Amino acid sequence: MVTPLLESETLDSTGLKNLIEHLLEGGVHGIFLLGTNGEGPSLGLGLKKQLIREACNIVNHRVPVLVSITDTSFEATLEIANYAQKAGADALVVAPPFYFPLSEDEIINYFRELAALLPLPFLVYNIPSCTKLNLSVTTIKKAKDFGAIGVKDSSGDRESLDAILKEFKDSPDFSIIVGDELFLADTISSGAHGAVPGGANFIPRLFVALYHACLNKDEHRINELNNKVINIDKTIYNVDNSPTRSIKAIKCALSVMDICCGHIAQPLRPLDKAQRAKLKDSLSKFNYGNHYNAIKT
Repeated sequence: MVTPLLESETLDSTGLKNLIEHLLEGGVHGIFLLGTNGEGPSLGLGLKKQLIREACNIVNHRVPVLVSITDTSFEATLEIANYAQKAGADALVVAPPFYFPLSEDEIINYFRELAALLPLPFLVYNIPSCTKLNLSVTTIKKAKDFGAIGVKDSSGDRESLDAILKEFKDSPDFSIIVGDELFLADTISSGAHGAVPGGANFIPRLFVALYHACLNKDEHRINELNNKVINIDKTIYNVDNSPTRSIKAIKCALSVMDICCGHIAQPLRPLDKAQRAKLKDSLSKFNYGNHYNAIKT
């Protein structure tokens, strides 16, 4: 889930409620706070805590809430973890600390020491584009030994994801969650347990329907819905050409649909007026409407 922000870089509380109700109405099975699309690394501790507190209150246990606790500091990671537990979150998600390049031994030791102190179940988060470290199958196995209940893989590396699926195919209690929307259909059909697609922020019904089509092995429906996901990638996400274009596009789409404000935290910049107009045109061609109640798949 994105973090709705006002221009003052304070929480858009009205937009937060709109967004969460939009997601729940769209049939999502859980909500993930403070990940990449949630701009977690760009937000201050106070804002993070406010988001966790207000989101957990709005969700009110209707679906599980997962909170990314990733930080450069071990102490800050634990502080957010403990706050999330007290606020009513259900699970934690942790990636390797960013900034310093880490050896495999160092990240294994990090997970070992952190796991012993976490107050909630946790998943490990593989996102090497942001952490400079690709979690190996060996590291993920160690994390499972330390108590991890799953892995969210946003590596964008299908070969790496296939290796994870193969390794844990006989561990149904260890969840493999896909971060790349374009891998969703193939990997769910191949045994992955779920996905955290950024596009579900503005069109959750599409991704929920695709997930269920995969479970039902409905190839016609899978192809139909997956083509829509591919079209989103080709159009909505390519209005801008920056490395963070999907975050900008998702926030802009939610703003166009009057769900929440589209402001983005520093250092990222929002789409400009011309890009916004192009995105709005693309949304209209998808027949998603200009408000979340009008979205259809």
